[in-house]
Amino acid sequence: MDGFKKRLNESVQLKLSFSLSLAILVIAVVAGIFSFISAFDEAHELQDDMLRQVAALFDRQHLPLAHFGNDRHAKDSDEESRVIVQHLADGSKATGKRDAGAPLPLPLTLLDGLHTLEVNGEPFRVLVKTTPSGERVAVAQETAMRDEIARDSALRTLMPFLILVPILLLIVADLVRKMFRPIASLSAEIDQRAEQELHPVEESHIPAEVRPFVVAINRLLVRVGQSMETQRRFVADAAHELRSPLTALSLQAERLAQVDMSDIARERLMALSRGIERGRDLLDQLLTLAKAQAAPEQPKSPVSVQYIYRQVLEDLMPLAEAKHVDIGVEGEQDAQLWVNELDLIAVVKNLVDNAIRYTPDGGKVDLSVATEGGRAILRIQDSGPGIQVVERERVFDPFYRTLGSDQVGSGLGLSIVKAVTDRIGAEIQLGFSDEVRHSGLCVCVFVPVANPLQEAP
Repeated sequence: MDGFKKRLNESVQLKLSFSLSLAILVIAVVAGIFSFISAFDEAHELQDDMLRQVAALFDRQHLPLAHFGNDRHAKDSDEESRVIVQHLADGSKATGKRDAGAPLPLPLTLLDGLHTLEVNGEPFRVLVKTTPSGERVAVAQETAMRDEIARDSALRTLMPFLILVPILLLIVADLVRKMFRPIASLSAEIDQRAEQELHPVEESHIPAEVRPFVVAINRLLVRVGQSMETQRRFVADAAHELRSPLTALSLQAERLAQVDMSDIARERLMALSRGIERGRDLLDQLLTLAKAQAAPEQPKSPVSVQYIYRQVLEDLMPLAEAKHVDIGVEGEQDAQLWVNELDLIAVVKNLVDNAIRYTPDGGKVDLSVATEGGRAILRIQDSGPGIQVVERERVFDPFYRTLGSDQVGSGLGLSIVKAVTDRIGAEIQLGFSDEVRHSGLCVCVFVPVANPLQEAP
């Protein structure tokens, strides 16, 4: 019960449906009771009118009364419609004896009009009327039969309520659900958006009561987009500004390395040069991340995955040779992808660079591509330690590095990969190269093969 109350307070749709249903039920019950009582009373009035008409008929037609009370006719008559007519003024016919002329022992003192009496343990409705000739006539009918007929008639008036009210409740529930369907569609559309999809929400199909809320959401999206753009611009500008001093420091370190100095000084100079180089790499990755988070550019032509693999291997082959890592492309299958070439290079290069850095000396890195279900699967596998399951969500955060790692890096590689894949509508999955030993990293990037320009219409 508490759970239902909580849902009722939280859901406007459920509250509206419940309130309307409760109001319909209350009105239906009140109307049903009123209709039942009215029909019951009206049936009694009709039965009383029937007694009056029977009495008037005997008065006008001067019909004999003896045969209405004899036992043979009483047995053959219908119990539900049987009406007893007898003289009341003649004491010999109403002395309390149950003879043929007096089927009911009625009191002689009854006044003219309608009475409800109990005769021989059974209730009767009796009409007493004095004829112009001075005779008194009693017309009687059993009350139990009258009540049963009136009750059946009243119950028949309730049948439309019993049939139509449940149908009306179902119609109300369906109408309320349909009225709230645009809101559910709006929430689903907003929930399915990617982080970079900040375009305004369509307002034309939204009800007028919800439209101010949608307008407020659109204004918030504009402010969020401006804030993200300001942040990206700041990162890009800061990286650009820092590149010049770092380049100057690098040149000074190179010139200083040509000067004669002691071994200790030269060792410290080499450490300084490596730090400057790491700073320059960090700035390059920051610029790449800022570009990856910017609005995507529609590609004008497809790009070959094998071509991207060759370009990345040419750039990173010196790093692989320095660690004696066996790196290459498995198979000759290719795929043409409608994505920006620089975006795809950024994804593959960062993944391969990470694979080489975290693979031990003498290890192996394999690149492959396959197509399945309208998507190309770019797979990069290595023989390194891999990434544990508990860390696979965190590794995409900027500047996060896996625990126990002794490799030099900025922690931005996978963040760049995640930003680019989200922007181009791709999906990235992490796994183990060796599922039995839980070692090695296998990265699969699922990229749609279809042409977005052809799908747009």
